[in-house]
Amino acid sequence: MLMAAAATAQSLNNGVPVLDAHNCYPYEGQWTDRIDRALGTMSAGFPVAIEQDIAWARGMPVVTHQDKTTGDEPALRDYFFERVRPIVEKALRENDRATWPLIVLHFDFKDNQPEVLRAVWDLLGEYESWITTADQTKNPRQLAAFHTGPILVLTEDSDAQEEVFFKTIPRGAKLRLFGSAHTTPGPTGATREERAHFAATTAPEALLTEKPTNYRRWWNNSWAEVEEGGQTKAGDWTPADNARLHALVDHAHKQGFWIRFYTLDGFTPDKGLGWDKGYNFGSPEAARLRWRAAIDAGVNLIATDQYEDLAAFMKRN
Repeated sequence: MLMAAAATAQSLNNGVPVLDAHNCYPYEGQWTDRIDRALGTMSAGFPVAIEQDIAWARGMPVVTHQDKTTGDEPALRDYFFERVRPIVEKALRENDRATWPLIVLHFDFKDNQPEVLRAVWDLLGEYESWITTADQTKNPRQLAAFHTGPILVLTEDSDAQEEVFFKTIPRGAKLRLFGSAHTTPGPTGATREERAHFAATTAPEALLTEKPTNYRRWWNNSWAEVEEGGQTKAGDWTPADNARLHALVDHAHKQGFWIRFYTLDGFTPDKGLGWDKGYNFGSPEAARLRWRAAIDAGVNLIATDQYEDLAAFMKRN
């Protein structure tokens, strides 16, 4: 099956939003069940996105939240690829390509040194029969159709990554992962408050000025682009907030990008499981309002640390 060449909202899970399991890896040996929890949400019949932050240790890519490693971090190969092997091999046997990709693997590189990027590229080559690829084209603006596999691999907007993962790949070879669009940065020399105001009030057309390329197919956003100051500054969810969210999503889709927002959490301090308080709306009710709005707006990837809660909410809604 070939997915549509343009990376539109309809070419990922038929336009239905996908739960994105944020920071789905252990922190210094804690929270080791995150990947099992994320994969468990697939029992509802939905695909899942899984974020893996990447650095370098023991001569290989490892998953970690820090750029400085200790050597104890799990290897990307073992922690992710071999963990999902039974799921992928079952999918390949059944060959129900209409349901693919089942897993969106999202890389957040903590180390962009060439040796790290090349090692990840080579690792993806070992599992190429599992992943969604696209042919390299002569013109970067020509979007090749996807050859769908059970796993779709995304990475972020680093130009160093584009050099290794795209520009050095010869015509006719396969692209193994796909980067995100650049977002227009805030004014040079601006204060934190000025940057926050810029992010939340600048027109979507000025924040995202690019068109997709064969490599850059999605747009990654913090929630601060919707509500000024992000989660910890959010107040009541208002019609103006909802209009802002829809404007961002609609512009991304009009340009031909998928769109992701991170990270939509709502919990009291005693309920956190190693989650970043900077992503906390403060209550489950506040998070659910934003989940509902993101689903209604057509956000393609909704990131949260509360995997099971969002999965249950999506199933009901």
